[in-house]
Amino acid sequence: MGATLVTGATGFVGSAVARRLLAAGHSVRVLARPGGDRSNLEGLDLEVAEGDLTDPASVRRAVAGCTALFHVAADYRLWVRDPEAMDRANIEGTRMILTAAAMAGASRLVYTSSVATLGLHSDGAPADEDVPSTLADMIGPYKRSKFLAEAEVRRLIAEEGLPAVIVNPSTPVGPRDVKPTPTGRMIVEAALGRMPAYVDTGLNIVHVDDVAEGHFLAFERGEIGERYILGGENLGLGDILRDIAAIVGRSPPKVKLPHGLVLPIAVLAETWARLFGGEPFATVDGVRMAKKKMFFSSLKAERALGYRFRPAVEGLRDAVTWFREHGHPGIGRPPGS
Repeated sequence: MGATLVTGATGFVGSAVARRLLAAGHSVRVLARPGGDRSNLEGLDLEVAEGDLTDPASVRRAVAGCTALFHVAADYRLWVRDPEAMDRANIEGTRMILTAAAMAGASRLVYTSSVATLGLHSDGAPADEDVPSTLADMIGPYKRSKFLAEAEVRRLIAEEGLPAVIVNPSTPVGPRDVKPTPTGRMIVEAALGRMPAYVDTGLNIVHVDDVAEGHFLAFERGEIGERYILGGENLGLGDILRDIAAIVGRSPPKVKLPHGLVLPIAVLAETWARLFGGEPFATVDGVRMAKKKMFFSSLKAERALGYRFRPAVEGLRDAVTWFREHGHPGIGRPPGS
């Protein structure tokens, strides 16, 4: 058996997927940018192929001899100066790596999409894989790019016989969130007591290691052309912040702000970031997305793949512990510790 290539393995979800594959005995190769942060790969027995999703030559070198591909890499940001760069990575990069892997002889491909591509119920009921959505429903460049990338993968499956399975993780939390992701930044701010107020929204929270297990199950048992939500527990943002506060021994925020009040703050934050650099602490797209509860059901993956997930608080606890040990020592310790 040849190597299994994992893209995005230096990042949050990708590193968890690489670890799960190594535990299962796969010979793992990862595509990593030259000079990038590889701390998530430390101590792992794998091969590193240097390159970039937007560089055809390095992609061809990376897929050579691989019998399987997990394409996890994505540009995941809620605010970007250059949306075209995000499109190149998320849409064109996806097309390039999947077609190159298939041409090189890979017989099984797992593509990491996102619940961001799915439709939502207006009443907040958990959505599944069959809730329709259109490009017009996608808020912001990240969601649009992932929607178009998944559409391209489905086209390649239907028209060119690409042997791919699609997985749609919800909101992963846990260890090794090195950047961190927007959710990871929220956890850090909440754990440090810097979120005195919040908006009324909801998220589906899942431990990153459960998402990695879901990827492995999709590889082993998934049906080509199908997509599977890899989610966890549906929680209101207030409940999430209360759980984080309990973990670190702080009082949870009690002030719930209306979306209309937060929106102009986000406009000012983005204007400041464009003028003076950095990333805004609040984004217009983020506030717009928060108007709907992003609740999802993983029942299809549970029935078809045997997928399971642990309580959300375990992922939040593991995330807080990891952040405390990796750059945020000011995060309080759990009560009684």
